[in-house]
Amino acid sequence: METRSDDFYPTRLERPSDSFQRLDPVVHSQGKDREDGPLSETELAQYERDGFLVFNQFLGPSTVRKFREDLRAYENDQSILQSEGTITEPGKQEIRSIFGIHELSDRFDWLTRDPHILAMVHQLLGSDAYIHQSRINFKPGFHGKGFDWHSDFETWHAEDGMPRMRSVSFSIALTDNTPFNGPLMLVPGSHKTFIPCVGRTPEDNYQSSLKKQELGVPSDKDLDRMIDQHGIQAPTGPAGSLIIFECNTLHASNANMSPWPRSNLFFVYNSVENQLTQPFCGNKPRPGFLGNRSDTSALQAVDAREVQRTG
Repeated sequence: METRSDDFYPTRLERPSDSFQRLDPVVHSQGKDREDGPLSETELAQYERDGFLVFNQFLGPSTVRKFREDLRAYENDQSILQSEGTITEPGKQEIRSIFGIHELSDRFDWLTRDPHILAMVHQLLGSDAYIHQSRINFKPGFHGKGFDWHSDFETWHAEDGMPRMRSVSFSIALTDNTPFNGPLMLVPGSHKTFIPCVGRTPEDNYQSSLKKQELGVPSDKDLDRMIDQHGIQAPTGPAGSLIIFECNTLHASNANMSPWPRSNLFFVYNSVENQLTQPFCGNKPRPGFLGNRSDTSALQAVDAREVQRTG
């Protein structure tokens, strides 16, 4: 497959290719837009250095409790269990992820439009944004499988046609994150380097990759080099904690060997100036619940008082 002229991050190649420094800024806002946002200059500098930020107890206990009640309802809703956007563990019927959750839940939709969150997004992306993807991740006690090392941007670029590194992920814990229940692991500083991956992407690769990702993962050699240079961090904290991480930050999680489940809300903001094109792997686009193409207008903030009255 020939590389497109608009492909600044070639990947899914036939043979290994050297990694290279990212071509896009990490924080896209400048001047007054950068200075006036809710994130301090210290926090922005940390995000630029590490590729992620952690805020413990971002959501209060009552809000987390309502989301957990929603989660239990989804586990018993046959229409959701049978939806294409519901991914089960390999060889089992236990839920791994439910995608497109902001379209299923008014409460989740309101959260994605929270004024404080959108202000942080605008500060990081330097523009308005829309939801590229949303989901709830489940990792039940004893049986929850892990997620292999990867850069989200590599997948979104290759399989969804996201042109540039101008998106950011928000992950909010619905359960306590401990060292034992498979917390998110991140490689600080890895977001500054793009690692091309090897292997032609088959059509409908998502049907297997969402259960276990085998394509779009860096080689052991590349991972060894990056982790030897930067190390690994695994933030832990109580339910309601927030992790914001840059789209190219390498991350993974171990299996949950503990009796304590781990679940989190996950939503991705993409700049309205970074709309999806045809996938760079040469295949047809993935379904909309993985890469939103239909509702890409700028998100409008929702008044928190209105949410409290109706939620």
